Amino acid sequence: MTSAPNDIIFTNKARCRDCYRCVRVCPVKAIRMHDGQAHVDTERCIACGTCVRECPQGAKSIRNDVQRAVRLLASGEPVACSVAPSFAAAFEPWQQRRLPSALRQLGFSYVGETAIGAYHSAAATARAVARDPNRRHVCTACPAVVRYVERYRPAQLSQLVPVVSPMMAHARHVHEQRGENWKVVFLGPCVAKKAEAERPELAGAVDCVLTFEELQQWLEQEGIDLRTCEESGFDEAPEGEARLFPLEGGCVRTAGWTTDVLDGHVLAVSGFNEVRDSLDSLTADAEPLIIEPLFCARGCIGGPAMPGEQTSYHRRGEVLKYAEHCPGCPPDTSQTHVLATRFTPSQADREEITEEQIRHVLEKTGKASEEDQLNCGACGYPTCREKAIAVIRGLAEVDMCMPYVRRLAEQRVDRIIETSPNGIVILDDQLRILSMNPAFRRMFMCSDAVCGRPVSYLLDPEPFERLAADPGQLIESTVEYPNYHLTCHQILYALADEQQYVGIFVNVTRAQTSERQLDELRVQTVLQARELLDQQTTMAETIAVCLGENAARSEALLDKLMLLAEGEKGATPQANKQWLRDTYTSK
Repeated sequence: MTSAPNDIIFTNKARCRDCYRCVRVCPVKAIRMHDGQAHVDTERCIACGTCVRECPQGAKSIRNDVQRAVRLLASGEPVACSVAPSFAAAFEPWQQRRLPSALRQLGFSYVGETAIGAYHSAAATARAVARDPNRRHVCTACPAVVRYVERYRPAQLSQLVPVVSPMMAHARHVHEQRGENWKVVFLGPCVAKKAEAERPELAGAVDCVLTFEELQQWLEQEGIDLRTCEESGFDEAPEGEARLFPLEGGCVRTAGWTTDVLDGHVLAVSGFNEVRDSLDSLTADAEPLIIEPLFCARGCIGGPAMPGEQTSYHRRGEVLKYAEHCPGCPPDTSQTHVLATRFTPSQADREEITEEQIRHVLEKTGKASEEDQLNCGACGYPTCREKAIAVIRGLAEVDMCMPYVRRLAEQRVDRIIETSPNGIVILDDQLRILSMNPAFRRMFMCSDAVCGRPVSYLLDPEPFERLAADPGQLIESTVEYPNYHLTCHQILYALADEQQYVGIFVNVTRAQTSERQLDELRVQTVLQARELLDQQTTMAETIAVCLGENAARSEALLDKLMLLAEGEKGATPQANKQWLRDTYTSK
């Protein structure tokens, strides 16, 4: 798994499916693509958590800090729990009344509402605005907005009210009231709070940030069931209307600037698009204006780590009901708290991008002219130009462009067809030739001039006519074309949606010739073997006859020799010699 920033948001590579959704929804395009995998870019991320909420495969997840909180409680130091006012939208009313008891069972020595700090933060913001009423002010309760301005709109840092968020204000309140040795754990629906707690200028104020989802996991691990917990209250109550802080206009209402939503000098916005548009409105010649921006749509009740599937309308109603049933204490205007902070620019896009670089990338994807720049957004970027800039910065890859990839795929298919050794022809519904590849032209000795003519101009259309009568079939056969000195194994099928017919012709002429030659060789071999066998049989018979005759003569000769050796009575030597001569001559 990979992570960013400060190991807050993790990417599970096994689940990342190359869908570009995180690129599409990330408000600051802090996703870096590499080899089809999406990673959160540390230098660009503002920890808003949008990618975590929107990833359809759950490939993005938030760092789990439960064990860090457990270690704090086991350290022996007193630990305070600060509960964000949006908890009223995360828990049902009966759970809200039991939550403080459950937190005390976990080991917290103090359980209070972050709304306490929200009131002090709103009051400090009101004082800062009052000191300079003729300029434009941007409230800083939302850490995601602060980080966005620091990284992407550094020129507007001076418009941020230099006051800490309610979380930090409540942590400072705890340290002031109970001692610097106290540890603070914050509970809320916000991912950016984890990053805020680690800001160098705020280090040590909040020791651990847990989401409501992490809290539920922790309670399950400890076997704590809210249904068995007794009802109890928080250790301290907030002042004024600070419990409305998680809603649009909550800071405005708590600060007491106005109750009129149509007040032209105060503007409460939520969601990235509204935040961006409102910041765009703060031009040099703009009227004095106070903007209360919340990065999540409908405010903190729309946080990425808000549990449950309730609608924003339902969540808003729960916060309003809780604030109505549990009104805050009267404001103590005599107390002031040191809640100042500073903001540091850390511009994400420092390098200059030239028009030549952009043009070069656009040319790679065939978008050199404006007419070819579809701006379809499939890659996750709103325009082809912005995507080209992302490629230059190493955030995007060239082949993220869907039209470009499709065109490449079509070109590869065309290339395969053009270089195929098999003949390919495509006919229309009237069996006229639409196109053919070079192999087909060579096999049937034709050119592109025959396009538009009936296929019968080149070959027998009967198989295609059968295919037209029943497009669902696949016709496969081996056919000889004597006129072309060709034998083909051909496969014919229909493209039903296009009402076209495809013929693939495999040249098997050599194979057929070789088969015939082999058959002829077999016949010749059999004939020659039979002839040889006949000759051998005749020879054997002749040899047998000769051997029989010689054997008989040899036997007669042997008998004569034996008689001669014994000597016939009365025979003279001359008579014996004459007998041997006669016998030899006769043989």
